[in-house]
Amino acid sequence: MTPPPAGAKTGVTQVAHPLCVAADAFLRTDRQMKTVIEPDTVNDWRTRKRQTGCRITAAGGTTRGVQPEAVYFYERVRASGWVRTPEPRDAPTEASLRFRKDNADCLFNFYGPAMLMTDAEEAVGDARVLAPGEVRYHVYVMCMPAQPAAPRDTSDRLVEF
Repeated sequence: MTPPPAGAKTGVTQVAHPLCVAADAFLRTDRQMKTVIEPDTVNDWRTRKRQTGCRITAAGGTTRGVQPEAVYFYERVRASGWVRTPEPRDAPTEASLRFRKDNADCLFNFYGPAMLMTDAEEAVGDARVLAPGEVRYHVYVMCMPAQPAAPRDTSDRLVEF
């Protein structure tokens, strides 16, 4: 295969970011997804801090269907050595789960058809060609430094009499 000419758009670029290395490797190798890594600043509700981190936009294909693939996806995340972040404060009913590996906390967001409408999402969708019988799915990951959770604010809880 001949490499593309210098300056040609290849559809997928990578930015080295240490917090995204493990998540990106999992997506590319275990899940055979195409990925784009970008630096990011995350407004982390768990720590109540703005964290310097990174984001990964990924596209894959499955013959299982999107919902069964989501279940399998998170089983594979766990099997590959990721553990749930203590007090994750994520959104499991929305297929967003927070995991920790090494010094990174990563919030994995699993979804079906494209919905972000970003250049990164378009690039990975173009780069990940579907095989016959496959349907597209996406994963958006936000990684930040692993830190303890901020104390929970209980001031807005109802008081029972």
